[in-house]
Amino acid sequence: MLVSQDYVLIVDDQLSTVTAIEACLKGVCRVVSTTSPFNALRLIQQYAPALIILDVEMPQLNGFELFEKLLASQHDFSSKVIFITSHCDAVVEKRALSLGAIDFIHKPINHELCKLRITNHLQSIKRQSALSAAHDRLVQEKNRLTVTLESIADAVITTDEGLQISYMNASAQRLTGWQLQQAAGEHIDTVMRLSDISAGTTAPSPLTAALEQKRTVLSDLNIQLNNRYGDAYQVEYSASPVLTGDGVIAGGVVVFRDVTDAVRMASQMTHITNHDPLTGLPNRVLFHERICQAMTNAGYTDSLVAVLIIDIDNFKTVNELLGHAVGDSIINHVARHIESAISSKYTLSHIGGDEFALLIDNVANISRVNVLAANILKTKESPFILNGEKHHLSLSIGISVFPTDAGCPEDLMRNADAAMYKVKTQGKNNFGYYSERLLDELKDRVEMEKLLRQSLHSDNLVLHYQPKVELKTGRITGAEVLVRLQDKRGNLIFPDRFISIAEETSLIIKLGQQVLRKACTYAAECMQLQRPLKIAVNIDAQHFTQADFPNFVAGILKETGLPPAYLELEVTETALMNDVNAARCAIEKLSEIGVSIALDDFGTGYSSLSYLRTFDLDVLKIDRSFLKDATDNAQARHIIKAIVSLAEMLGLALVCEGIETERQLGLILDLGCCEGQGYLFSQPASKSNFDMLFCDGFAHLCQSCEAS
Repeated sequence: MLVSQDYVLIVDDQLSTVTAIEACLKGVCRVVSTTSPFNALRLIQQYAPALIILDVEMPQLNGFELFEKLLASQHDFSSKVIFITSHCDAVVEKRALSLGAIDFIHKPINHELCKLRITNHLQSIKRQSALSAAHDRLVQEKNRLTVTLESIADAVITTDEGLQISYMNASAQRLTGWQLQQAAGEHIDTVMRLSDISAGTTAPSPLTAALEQKRTVLSDLNIQLNNRYGDAYQVEYSASPVLTGDGVIAGGVVVFRDVTDAVRMASQMTHITNHDPLTGLPNRVLFHERICQAMTNAGYTDSLVAVLIIDIDNFKTVNELLGHAVGDSIINHVARHIESAISSKYTLSHIGGDEFALLIDNVANISRVNVLAANILKTKESPFILNGEKHHLSLSIGISVFPTDAGCPEDLMRNADAAMYKVKTQGKNNFGYYSERLLDELKDRVEMEKLLRQSLHSDNLVLHYQPKVELKTGRITGAEVLVRLQDKRGNLIFPDRFISIAEETSLIIKLGQQVLRKACTYAAECMQLQRPLKIAVNIDAQHFTQADFPNFVAGILKETGLPPAYLELEVTETALMNDVNAARCAIEKLSEIGVSIALDDFGTGYSSLSYLRTFDLDVLKIDRSFLKDATDNAQARHIIKAIVSLAEMLGLALVCEGIETERQLGLILDLGCCEGQGYLFSQPASKSNFDMLFCDGFAHLCQSCEAS
């Protein structure tokens, strides 16, 4: 029962006594009174008085009996009781005190003493109530703090001034492997065993320094907690002294947390930031940092730094034919190959696409770079195997050296890249060093790519037409379409300067599409002028083996209105052999449309006769290199004669390229070739010039043919 500090209950069967005590307490507290002990039970229940003044001698139910009844009926009875008695009997007082009474008031009532006694007891009750309330609040706060400490993820350990453990929360018990009951009184170094990860040595408790220096001590990096079960956690902590108001050390507290996962995650994020996700190699950002470090160190050691740019030859074609998944596998295969060929102290980076960069620092002699580059080029000796089939790869490597070639990482990378492109233009599968001339060539290449893109974007390609001639009569039988670019000054740029760029940048397909559309448009115009002309258009391997290429050709013919019989597509042996199945499928579909297929530069590629039977071809074109030597070289003449015989047996039309002299014309006629083209008849001509030739019937050339 919670008591009210405002009420005092007077219980006495004599009204005069009740009245006297009420007079004493006037203005001191609230008073409730009764002359009936039975009515007192109800009043106590109703008011819960802080103090009950109870007469010992009452009829029916005396004060002791009433007190005993109250104690028996209310287990939480907490009101204080003062007995009123007219006796000074020790037996009576002993019984009252044994029941729990706190004082006596003797009759007759002394007004002053009665007031002092009751007032003092009321004040004592109030003080005791206040202390009890404060204690309850402290207990609640302690419980709240305990719950908080037990709930937080951080581990907390407190000690006395001698570093003996006094408290550990649940997280601290979990991390150390010690229960509080076991750890209490133990020195903190026994329970919290720390070590330095980097040095591999034991680390002292941070509380030792915190108490000695009377300040908070934060954790060093790479601190590990080793618990009693052999588990280890990387932790960070703060340790502080607990000081009294006058600055005396009363103990210490250390707060720590497990950062093992956080450190591991940070390490992983750092690795992801600085490494390529496909190969796991350092990326361009980390590679740049390593170059900067290597250049700085080279300044102190008077050594060289070499950067190698390594590119997989023909990767774009392989990637498109076999798919990107296979392409990724090839990149990984090459990465592992290069790693096996170099020392682990060098930095190999995958800088994007099919390109790698290799940093070789502390180079004393450039010959070491030569040896490493040669070892890397041996990738052909470890072919890439897919589905049981071997794919032989080759690499092109460009090398730039600091400080002879460049003074900063960017220039070093750019120069190595220029050297790599030069290797590609010279046949690939090799390595080469940077020179000043290469930088000029690289700049020209960049400008050429820019011009090519602009020309394609504005559909501003220039087409020239070189006539095909019936050799005996000089009659024009068709024309081969040749593409040119035109710069801002109006100068024409020939294909040997931009076709390789178009292939490397995948612009070759768009280039082929625009050339084919323009050529078919011109041939259709000739048809409308009653001057039918069969045109031959060179098609790159990337374009020819695309699955939708036959449909594209059919669409162009429909768009321009050109009959399929007046279109001939020229492909090289390389284009056919890169993907035999795709090439065969394309030729079959194009033949169904009615387009003829010519094999260009016959004899300079794979020189395999089996594919002549495999592919349904219509025309063979003898490469100019054979005719160039044929007038003075019997072997070259025999080769041409064999090609003529082969074409006759297979029912293929034959065209000889590169006829430049009348002697060559006579020779090729003698060998049985009926159709050709070359500078003897006409150089490739612009549309307007070709129109003039075509309209004149090429009569001025016929005289040369008849004379032969």
